[in-house]
Amino acid sequence: MLILIFEWLQSLGVKVPTAFTYFSTRMILAAASALLLTIFLGPRFIKKLYELKIGQPIRSMEEVPLLAELHGKKKDTPTMGGILILFSMGISLLLWMDLQSAFTWILALTTIVLGFLGGIDDYLKLRYKNSKGLRGKKKMAIQVGFSALIALYLLVPGFTQALSGKKFFRPPVAKEQVVEGKKIQTTSLSTQSYARQFYFPFVKDPIFDFPTIIAFFFFIFVITGSSNAVNLTDGLDGLAAGCLVMVSLVLALFAFLSNHIDLARYLNILYIEGSGEIGVYLFAMAGAALGFLWYNGYPAQVFMGDTGSLSLGGILGVSAVCLRREVILAIAGGIFVAEALSVILQVLSYKYRNKKRIFLCAPLHHHFEYKGWPETKVVIRFWIIGLLLAIIAVASLKLQ
Repeated sequence: MLILIFEWLQSLGVKVPTAFTYFSTRMILAAASALLLTIFLGPRFIKKLYELKIGQPIRSMEEVPLLAELHGKKKDTPTMGGILILFSMGISLLLWMDLQSAFTWILALTTIVLGFLGGIDDYLKLRYKNSKGLRGKKKMAIQVGFSALIALYLLVPGFTQALSGKKFFRPPVAKEQVVEGKKIQTTSLSTQSYARQFYFPFVKDPIFDFPTIIAFFFFIFVITGSSNAVNLTDGLDGLAAGCLVMVSLVLALFAFLSNHIDLARYLNILYIEGSGEIGVYLFAMAGAALGFLWYNGYPAQVFMGDTGSLSLGGILGVSAVCLRREVILAIAGGIFVAEALSVILQVLSYKYRNKKRIFLCAPLHHHFEYKGWPETKVVIRFWIIGLLLAIIAVASLKLQ
């Protein structure tokens, strides 16, 4: 919004510092705004949740006796703290992002739809005793349906043109750059052409081009899987929030570099026009998650709930798809991947191996709690592993 105001002032002959239009400046300001807003509003927001008696439901003693014993003291801790995170991110979006960019509206829509879905799920758990929220199939159907809309916009020319027909939204475009001697050959790619390319870390050129139908289902898998993986990770104080900070910063770095045509050529990565807007929003996410960690660190004063985890995971998935960096998300977000896989393997093992379990308890962080690790040790060690994976993801920029 401020970019439009600055452009309007410049058209009137008013001198406005151009630094405020730079992606790097806006990324920093978005992170700072979200961080400070989350910390400042936190006490009032948590107090209101206590007044509304929005307490975290704990798995029963019949289901998991040891877990119920370990986490019993968290029963009255308020949840739905994701509202605070998403609100701070939304303010940063309105202030610092370009409202004429398709990426801005894609990310805003992701935040609203998945945040609303998570909010309903949290509400049902709190409103009705012993309720587990929305049925898994219904929740999954909504996630898949939304992911399909994103995939259609990126892959089908008719959808892209229909939503960008009035020229208010600028559809994503990319450019491939090939250096031959002292000459640079640049080829422009449409939204559909660049969206079908599959990139693998440590390899310069795209591995192959997806057939449209395969790309469609792949995008759905990445966005839906990322949303649910973060949701499964949100089980210990500060665990999901800390990992979200690291993963969002890694993807934001890729978004910033992909938006700079000279840096993209130097690093042999795809130039995606306007992808810096993704970097701005991911920096806002990092700032909001860090501010939330102020209150969510052990012992937590508030939990983000499905309102936060489903939407924040979805934002990571959508960002990775738009940047063509799905494998980078899997590497940097290796903790999320491990947590999701532990649940899948546990369910399959229980179902097909005569009720035998692989882990003492799933998701994975609970397995280590069952082994006697204190909660804080599990969280810190997962953070350390997450940081190592983030470093590996960033190193792929130079090792290709």
